[in-house]
Amino acid sequence: MNEIMNFAATCLFGLERFVGEEIEALGYERTETIDGRVYFKGDVNAIARCNIWLRCAERVFIVMDSFHAETFTELFDGTKNIPWENLIGKDDCFPVKGHAIKSTLFSIPDCQSIVKKAIVERLKEKYNCSWFQETGVKYQIEFFILNNKASLMIDTSGLPLHKRGYRLEAGIAPIRETLASALVQIARPRENVRLWDPLCGSGTIPIEAALLMTNTAPGINRRFAAEEYAILPKLHWKNARDEARSAINQDSEFSAFGTDIDKNILEVAKGNAQRAGMQNYIRFFEKDVLKITKDDVRTTIICNPPYGERMSTPAETVELYRKMGLLFRKLAPWQFYIISSDEDFEKHYGLRADKVRKLYNGMIKCNYYQFFKNNSDPILKNNTFPQN
Repeated sequence: MNEIMNFAATCLFGLERFVGEEIEALGYERTETIDGRVYFKGDVNAIARCNIWLRCAERVFIVMDSFHAETFTELFDGTKNIPWENLIGKDDCFPVKGHAIKSTLFSIPDCQSIVKKAIVERLKEKYNCSWFQETGVKYQIEFFILNNKASLMIDTSGLPLHKRGYRLEAGIAPIRETLASALVQIARPRENVRLWDPLCGSGTIPIEAALLMTNTAPGINRRFAAEEYAILPKLHWKNARDEARSAINQDSEFSAFGTDIDKNILEVAKGNAQRAGMQNYIRFFEKDVLKITKDDVRTTIICNPPYGERMSTPAETVELYRKMGLLFRKLAPWQFYIISSDEDFEKHYGLRADKVRKLYNGMIKCNYYQFFKNNSDPILKNNTFPQN
């Protein structure tokens, strides 16, 4: 089946560029980018390849159709006009959920009911029956209504793509794997530069770095909802996984450290790395972030310190930032990449970042502070910045 299909890949706010670049690297055409999602075109093989390869996306959807819908009648008619029978069989299950933003149709339960009814009416006519048991394969229908434009989609991922399968356990405030991959990519890891997460928790950042540097597809070892879809025979999935395995760089000399003061969470991190197949690239060991000493190995530090919400108090977090700033200055010319939700992070840390990028850690608005120039300048006195 070589028919060109329309797709959408969703992601955390701020990661759209990474998702778009990954889609294009796989050979597919990006058609539109909006907050939290990237639309693209591809053949049916894109379903398997994108689910297996995309590092920063949360889900991959088949876009069945898009149309204007300001009224329930328009939503019903537009949905019923879609050839759902091309994918959904007579016995299959097709639950409906979705979102509506900046649109006249804002009641999610009402929209769910209308979409479900329209699909049922369409399938009744096509299958010449009046009742659906819905005991077969599950096709999760999702509607997305933005500025009165409705997009009707089918989820191909199942569990969100940040669930790689390696992290069976995590700490109190784990970072999402998709965001961790983006943090690593922004820091531009290299084989001749050690990567170190001194607050590693369950090891997500160094594991995602190792997956990237060995060119290991993040979804290579997990299952996806579309593996049950008739549109995509098992051979397509086998071919996509074979392609991913053959692309792994077995000769990578990349190395990373993951350190923490919690012995128990370090054991969790080691288990996660083992399941990801990255245990040979990461050394986990106990160490206080404030007791790191400089050596001659070129190093990039990436970390996700406490935000003062689920871990530590706000006062403890501010003090940690202050002490990190004092210590990290002494480690120059090492480079530092730190994500935090504290808008005053730079003042607490004592130095203005060379670059700041806005990202979201789940629903938490954060900034990714990047210190990659000479970071040995004197600390800003009284936690204030010089006037321009």
